[in-house]
Parts: sequence; C-alpha cells; structure tokens
Amino acid sequence: MRLDKLLRERGIASRAETKQLVAEGRVLVNGFLPENHSMDCLETDVIAVDGREIIAVQPMYLMLHKPAGCVTATRDETEQTVMDLLPEQYRAMSLFPVGRLDKESEGLLLLTNDGSFCTRVIEPEHHVPKTYYIEVGRPFAADTEARFANGILFPNGTLCRPGVIEVSDDRMSALVTVTEGKTHQVRRMAAACGSKVRYLKRVSIGKLVMEDTLLPGQCRELSEDEMKLIFES
Repeated sequence: MRLDKLLRERGIASRAETKQLVAEGRVLVNGFLPENHSMDCLETDVIAVDGREIIAVQPMYLMLHKPAGCVTATRDETEQTVMDLLPEQYRAMSLFPVGRLDKESEGLLLLTNDGSFCTRVIEPEHHVPKTYYIEVGRPFAADTEARFANGILFPNGTLCRPGVIEVSDDRMSALVTVTEGKTHQVRRMAAACGSKVRYLKRVSIGKLVMEDTLLPGQCRELSEDEMKLIFES
C-alpha cells in the first residue's frame, strides 16, 4: 500500500499532509527516510511520524451527537473540537471525523479509524444519502423543490448534484437529502433559493438515524446492524 494511503487509512494524515510530513523529514519507514510520499509499504513495515510509531489498531466506529459550537476537526489551536467530547477510552484509538458538520450545526457525526469506511461514506460516487433538518428565516420560494431536484448552481460556478427537499406546510422548515458534501452545501443551497438557514441538524446517514436519547456531546459505538444501515439505499 502507498505510504500516503496507509497513513490516511490509519487516520494520521491526509495524502497532502503526508507529502508535507515526508518533505520535512518527519516520517521514517523501518528507521529510514522514505524516498517519497507515495512509496509502497508493507503492513509489516515499521512507520513512525515525529518519532511516534504508528500502530494499526482495531477498527472503531462511533456515532456522536455533535453539538453546535464545536468544530469538526481532530485538533484546533483555539476552538473546542469534536475529539474533545470523546470519553477517555476512545482517545488513543486514532479516530477522526467522517466528513464534516460546520461549527454552528449539530446532529449525527460518525467517527472512525477506518479510512476505507470513511471513503465509502463521504465520496459522492458511493451515493450515501445524508439527511438534514433545517429551519429558515423566511419561507421557501415556490420553486425550491424543483431547483433542488435539478441541482443548484452556486454563484462561484460550483454545481451541486440534484437533492431532495421536503418543505413543511408553513415553508419555514424542511428535510434536505443530498449525496455529496461540499462546504456548507445545504446552507448554500437554501440561500440560493432565497432562504437563510437559522438552524441545521443532520438526522441520518443512509438509513442510520440518530436516536433522540443520544444527547448533544454524547457518543456510542455502532452495532454491526447499524453499520449495514449506512449503506442501504
């Protein structure tokens, strides 16, 4: 496996970050500096980053109710992150968030140390739907449903894939389902239709629904049956 892919799957660094780490001489493979960030490695190779040996750990899958006010990141110099919410027993598991929820949003967030699983959930070509409940400051326009169904073009030229929006009777809230995760995508899609999002909560990924009993800031491990629900269409 390529070095950059191996570090990504173990939740250590992205491919771009691995390239930078290798360039800075902070990665060793079997005690030697690697030729480049994309060199092939064996599972038996001893890899160290900043002097710390990277050890493969048992795959772990968590459901977290992310509260508003913390950032979806593994570390941040100034902000509380979702990793700060985890109980102590999970802190040494090399976990990382599966996708992102912006700071002011809340709801279902998955965490794992399994890079392949993360890719299957977040990459658009796998078509895993994510559903959000939103409330807006002004009623949705009459053509909102049609615009979502056709895909929305943002002012910067970015085109979103078609999504589904189920607008409430008073047109002040909705359920939105998308299969990709562009930055602030749901907020930007609503804004493109003339309605600013005041509240956003992710309620499901695939057919995995976050239960009401999981309070903001709480997490738990996923069962095998729940794992299957994520990838059911």
